[in-house]
Amino acid sequence: MPTFHLHEEPLQEAWLDAYGHLNEAFYLVPFSNATWRLQDRFGIGTEYFDRTGCALYTLETHLRYLAEVRPPAMLSIETTVLGLDAKRLHIGHVMWSGEHQCATFECMALHYDTRAKRSAPFPDTVREAMSAAVPDALPDWACGSVRLL
Repeated sequence: MPTFHLHEEPLQEAWLDAYGHLNEAFYLVPFSNATWRLQDRFGIGTEYFDRTGCALYTLETHLRYLAEVRPPAMLSIETTVLGLDAKRLHIGHVMWSGEHQCATFECMALHYDTRAKRSAPFPDTVREAMSAAVPDALPDWACGSVRLL
């Protein structure tokens, strides 16, 4: 499966909750930072925005908490392009702390033209490059939902 290792960062003291482990809200920060690195990887980061006015807007997320994270920790994020169409990108991230898988994150993002104030298709070269990165089979944790069994 094509996986990108584009981001890692240390656990920040400010992210800890009263129990001394990573607060649930702050799991999102390293995942968001990894999404920025993925955008850079495909040429649709901040320079692209400055030039075109186009950006990725998050439409939906799904975050699974698999293991607690306590300091000291270096958080490494693995990223997979799970799918895309003309205007939307489905991204998956896995958070690791050492040898421990701590969380997974999925988001659906929309390619949005801020100047025209509407969604816009990805440039062909970007769409083709991202399409080439989509795995043949999705990870078992992808495309889940929250429900009582």
